[in-house]
Amino acid sequence: MKETNNGLGSCPAPVFPRDAIVLGHGSGGRLTRRLLDDVILPAFQNPILDSGHDAAVIEAGGARFAFTTDSYIVHPIVFPGGDIGDLAINGTVNDLAMCGARPLYLSAALILEEGFPMEALHRVVHSMRRAADAAGVLLVTGDTKVVDRGKGDGVFINTSGIGVVPGHVRIDPSRAAPGDVVIVSGAIASHGMAIMSVREGLEFESPIESDTAPLNDLVAAILAVAPDTHVLRDPTRGGVASALNEIAAKSRCGIALNEDAIPIDPATEGACEILGLDPLYVANEGKLIAIVAPEEAAAALDAMRGHPLGLRAEIIGEVTARDPGIVVMKTRVGSTRIVDMLSGEQLPRIC
Repeated sequence: MKETNNGLGSCPAPVFPRDAIVLGHGSGGRLTRRLLDDVILPAFQNPILDSGHDAAVIEAGGARFAFTTDSYIVHPIVFPGGDIGDLAINGTVNDLAMCGARPLYLSAALILEEGFPMEALHRVVHSMRRAADAAGVLLVTGDTKVVDRGKGDGVFINTSGIGVVPGHVRIDPSRAAPGDVVIVSGAIASHGMAIMSVREGLEFESPIESDTAPLNDLVAAILAVAPDTHVLRDPTRGGVASALNEIAAKSRCGIALNEDAIPIDPATEGACEILGLDPLYVANEGKLIAIVAPEEAAAALDAMRGHPLGLRAEIIGEVTARDPGIVVMKTRVGSTRIVDMLSGEQLPRIC
């Protein structure tokens, strides 16, 4: 069975059952998109949900708010550079920030498995508190449930958040336009490979650590000098490739990348090679993609490089009128390849 790639040819693709959920439905790639388009979005269709943003942007009382929710099922729950606690806080803060919002308040729901060590729970909770303090948000409500032993996996966390969107900010994936510049805030794929290095027992001269971090302050720095920023996206599940494919589809533009410009740490790149993984599809938890008009690109890049979380920011490509909805990349050897959506599940239980 073959799957056609937007009329540009076909390639073998995994065949997944259509009558049951598989791990790939949580990948952030093509199967996730199919699940959303076929099952979830038709049931709740409305203009706010249809925007395809990292958070819903809503209006109330003359003000604009961003509202989002996410669940975290990472394994192991403690990994180099972080744990499921700070990941849950940072991830929701970042989804709000990708709308240009100033995050304010969060909720948290903990689903605990019977037998989960109390010491581990203390670590997770205190990690959540430190992350909330660092991001400048308050956790103001929540819920706790306990499931039978063997019916969970230690701890799952759901966090929701709300923030205020300034009136002048109009960030939306549909705003990407030909000529726009694509910037990434730093080295990619470190979060996913930090987790995989633990799972696979890999050791490197330079340890790989997760990049989990709150991005709201970095976003504020970008918007201060590039107020008409068109798109922001944190490339979590499915990595940079899936995030850019979603933007290309929503904006009906093409995106052209330059492989040589994409920053990646040598240890991370080596781990990807050992495990046969493409870093473009590996999850990030402290990086963002900014798509800005060419006249604001230099200022945005300087602002990112002037921030601790954007020191290694690079321009990695541009938005084009060619090949609408498709992401292509000029490789290191000078050829051009299509960077498609992830078909299955590269890294299960990564965030």
